[in-house]
Amino acid sequence: MWHQVFALIVKELLAVLKDRKSRMVLIGPPLIQLMVFGYAATFDLDHVPIAIYDEDPSAASRDLIARFTGAPVFQEVASLPSAHDIDALIDARRVAMVLSIGRNFTRDLLRHRPARVQVIVDGRNSNTALLILGYANSIIADFDQAWMRDHGRPPLPAVLDMRARYNPSLSSQWFIVPGIVAVLTQVVVLLVIGLSVAREREAGTFDQLLVTPMRQIDILLGKGLPGLLIGGIEASVIILAAILWFHVPLRGSLPALYLGLFLFIAAVVGIGLMISSLAVTQQQALLGAFLFMVPSITLSDFATPIANMPPLIQDLTQVNPMRHFLAVVRGVFLEGATLSSLWSHYWPMALVAAASLAAAGWLFRKRAS
Repeated sequence: MWHQVFALIVKELLAVLKDRKSRMVLIGPPLIQLMVFGYAATFDLDHVPIAIYDEDPSAASRDLIARFTGAPVFQEVASLPSAHDIDALIDARRVAMVLSIGRNFTRDLLRHRPARVQVIVDGRNSNTALLILGYANSIIADFDQAWMRDHGRPPLPAVLDMRARYNPSLSSQWFIVPGIVAVLTQVVVLLVIGLSVAREREAGTFDQLLVTPMRQIDILLGKGLPGLLIGGIEASVIILAAILWFHVPLRGSLPALYLGLFLFIAAVVGIGLMISSLAVTQQQALLGAFLFMVPSITLSDFATPIANMPPLIQDLTQVNPMRHFLAVVRGVFLEGATLSSLWSHYWPMALVAAASLAAAGWLFRKRAS
């Protein structure tokens, strides 16, 4: 049995490595997507263009403006002489925020009254607008504390002291790059597994394989183990890049990470074999793989928080192996998670793997009969 399975594994690996298009799928796109996701897909804001409209040119307003222009996030591109220019700048996307300081700003401060400061943001991208408002609120709060301290006023009764656990610098790369391990591994494994059977079916060799003395379990192993091997190597390369290139800390144990990786790839292999058993052509296999990948990424907590989804959708994500592996990989990288603490994510992936592999075997038998 194992001799036949090993021969089938070697045949599958040679078919992938000898085919130029398959080699490109394994090497080119994952590296490109790793760089794109690692550097471009970020929630951080840098060099936000802002304009200043100061109706009260005083020492206090200059101090506040200096705090904005001195922050690494904001970059002043215009100083407005009139409020009529605000709409034109935002409409043309020349600025993402306008800081407007009222004419009675200093007088109200000296009289211990609320001083008028208006922050106008471009709300066409709501996420970016919320981030900009968060930065602006932080700067204004610092200005308020400094003003009260310098003018002998009592401090605020409550002062916000922020601390971020697991990600002290709040770098979005620490959140995104570990997630790329799951995304790219799933993409590569699904394409390799999905195309392997469809390619043989187009060539007419898969039906010949079904009538050989090999059992369906032997065919499943011979088709699935190459995907498991390729996925493991692909994920290991991305993990090394996350640690050595993007400097994401690996705080947990490698056994905990690789157990989750093995179960995740096994689940994806099963899903890929199901898709390939239903597809007649490589085009159908590609379409089936992408039909699965898009919702699986959307419902995985990769970019959209599952906690913000409706309760029914949250329950549906429990059968998504990527959702559980993302929790494993981020937990190991950032939280220092262990095998015991991740058990609640291991067993759903194991169930999905068992169910999908069993379904793939049943579909193979049905097609063979």
